[in-house]
Amino acid sequence: MNKIIVQKYGGSSVSSIDKIKNIAEKIVQKAKEGNHLVIVVSAMGNNTDELLKMAKAVTKKPRERELDMLLSTGEQVSIALLAMAIHDLDWEAISLTGRQAGILTNSVHTKAKVTNIDHAKIKGALKKGAVVIVAGFQGINLNDDITTLGRGGSDTTAIALAAQLKANICEIFTDVNGVYNADPRIVNNACRIPEISYDEMAEMAILGAKVMHYRSIDLARNYKVPIVVKSSFETGEGTMIKEVNSILEKVIVRGVTHEKNVGKIVAEGVPDIPGIAYKLFKALAEKEIIVDMIIQSSHREQINDIAFTVAMNDFDKASKITQRFVKEVKAQGIISDLEVAKVSIVGAGITSDPTVASRMFGALSQEKINIDMISTSGIRISCLIKSENIEKAVKAIHKEFNLEKVGE
Repeated sequence: MNKIIVQKYGGSSVSSIDKIKNIAEKIVQKAKEGNHLVIVVSAMGNNTDELLKMAKAVTKKPRERELDMLLSTGEQVSIALLAMAIHDLDWEAISLTGRQAGILTNSVHTKAKVTNIDHAKIKGALKKGAVVIVAGFQGINLNDDITTLGRGGSDTTAIALAAQLKANICEIFTDVNGVYNADPRIVNNACRIPEISYDEMAEMAILGAKVMHYRSIDLARNYKVPIVVKSSFETGEGTMIKEVNSILEKVIVRGVTHEKNVGKIVAEGVPDIPGIAYKLFKALAEKEIIVDMIIQSSHREQINDIAFTVAMNDFDKASKITQRFVKEVKAQGIISDLEVAKVSIVGAGITSDPTVASRMFGALSQEKINIDMISTSGIRISCLIKSENIEKAVKAIHKEFNLEKVGE
């Protein structure tokens, strides 16, 4: 079989009929060059948000199974229209829902994980020379229910298909021409990163970079799928995401990320006994709630405080679980804070150089920004601060590490 290319187009790329027609022309040209193409598309523009508003207008607490049934329709509109546009250019194409594409998931509605892909139908269509257009963001579980993959679900669909089909590359088309070392809407001299490792990109994604979702990057790393992030609207090399051979002992701050979509929860006065933290975080994990920053205060009078952060869409669930936990273990109470944001730096080996952390904290200090929580991994340092200071923090840190001089 000839070269297989998986392409993914986000909502902004297919937000109008004219844009869909333009994409169809690019796809047909690529197919005429002898490539086998699998195209993954998101819902048009803000269609998913509009569907969600409809659901909330009907009921404040829609059941998650029915939400998946509703939200999955957005991608079906996109794939059908794109297939029609390709047909109009006299090229064969077939649109497939997640189920028709053989995408099997677990049964966790609204944030399902792909467990297997039966790609026989896709392979059959490719052999006939057709462009295969797959609805992103969705699959089917063992109960034959439609599921959706949560935030960044179309990225995950594209990477999963690329992995299973052993594609030569996965091209992610979006409204920016690559991955930047800070948000260009905040830092006007932010630079495009030409090449970045899976690990660094995964950290940037989980810490707030909106270009791709960390789940898809983890999947790409596991199956060694090379990714290139490009603009749908202009030409350019974009950013290549792949395994990168790092230079021994070389410390590089790749970028500054920020995340406003975060909330802080504190369980106060928790009894200091073995297994108590396990009880809380096991309950959160059972609801598929991802916890990011975690701090347990130092022991005092047989009690501790346990503080952690979660994404905003999990905040209500996490708060209720923590309230039950506090009651069960007879802790003192719960404090929650939605007026927080996270600013982070990412780069290979940055925690091995003590000056990196001090420079980051110094940049925040110069702007009189107080740090609430700090967390680190081998390639990132994150600080929780007041959300009102986030733009000032990003600019200060970007300047401190001279990231405007990276160049292209």
